Amino acid sequence: MTLTQFGWNERWQREYETVAGEGVLPGRVVGEHRTHYQIAIGDSEVTAETPGRVRNAAALRSDLPGVGDFVAVRPSAGDGPATIEAVLPRSTALVRKASGKETPQLLAANVDVVFIVTGLDGDFNLARLERFLALVRDSRAKPVILANKVDLSKDIEATVRQISEVMPGVPVHAIGARAGKGVPDLEAYFVGNQTVVLIGSSGVGKSTLINKLLGRAAQATQDVRAHDSRGKHTTTHRQLFLRAGGGAIIDTPGMRGLETWNATEPAAANFDDIGAFAEHCRFRNCRHLAEPGCAVRAAVAQGQLDAARLAAYTKSQRS
Repeated sequence: MTLTQFGWNERWQREYETVAGEGVLPGRVVGEHRTHYQIAIGDSEVTAETPGRVRNAAALRSDLPGVGDFVAVRPSAGDGPATIEAVLPRSTALVRKASGKETPQLLAANVDVVFIVTGLDGDFNLARLERFLALVRDSRAKPVILANKVDLSKDIEATVRQISEVMPGVPVHAIGARAGKGVPDLEAYFVGNQTVVLIGSSGVGKSTLINKLLGRAAQATQDVRAHDSRGKHTTTHRQLFLRAGGGAIIDTPGMRGLETWNATEPAAANFDDIGAFAEHCRFRNCRHLAEPGCAVRAAVAQGQLDAARLAAYTKSQRS
C-alpha cells in the first residue's frame, strides 16, 4: 500500500512541499471521528489530532480536516497521537449546511466523482435527487446518478429517461447492487486511482454497493422498512476505503434532509437548460414570471421546455 494508491500525484507533491518540514510526512485522512482522525501515511495508518493553532486558523467548521483531505502529519515521538500540521488546498469539497445549524459541514474532500445513489422503490424522489445534484455541482466534482434496486422498478427505462430529461448531461446507470447487476460498468470511474464518494438517502443501498465495489464485506447492511421503503443509517461516520482494483471509495451516512451551503450557485448550475433560454430574455434580471419578452416562458409555450422544470426553478429561487 502506497500513498499513490490513495490518489497522491505530482500536484499533491508540489502542494506538500510548500508546508513540508523536518519530521513531517504526507498522508490522507481516511477516517473522521469525534475526537481524532485516522491518517494513511503510505503502508500504515496513524491516529492523529489537530492542534489548537490549526483549529483557530479555520474560519469555518468545513475548513478543518475531513475525510479525503491530504495533510502534513507529524508522527508522535511516543505513544500519543500524531499531529496534523497542515491541510493541503482541496481540489474539490463536498459541503452541505449542517442539519439545524448555520454552519457548513464537509462531507468529503478531493473526490473526483460523486455517485448519487437513489432507490427505484417507494422512496424514489426526483426533487430530492435534484438537490443532491446541486450539492455535487457546487463541489466541482463529476456527478453520476446510480438508480439502484432495478428489481423493484416496474419500468426502468422510463425512470432513467425521466432522470436524464431533468438532469441532462449527467451519466445515469441502472444497477442492482445486491445481485451485482450493472456494477462492473462502474469500474471506469476508478481508473487512475480516482476517488469516488457515495451520497444518498438512508436505505438506497450505498453500503451494499460499497461492499460489491470493494469485493468484501466492509460495511454492515440493513433491510429497509417494507411499508415506506425507508432505511436506517447503516453508516454512522465518513470513511475512505482503498480498493484492491485501484481507486478509493468514501462512504457517508444517509441524508434525509439536505441543504446546500452556498445555495445560489448550485441552484443556477442545476438549471443549465433554463439558463440557456434565459440568455434570450428581453431583460437581464428576468424572473420568468410575468415579464414581457421572456424567452423561458416562450420555450414552455412552444414545447421546448417542460413546465414542471420552470416551476421547480421558480420554487428554488424562492427558497
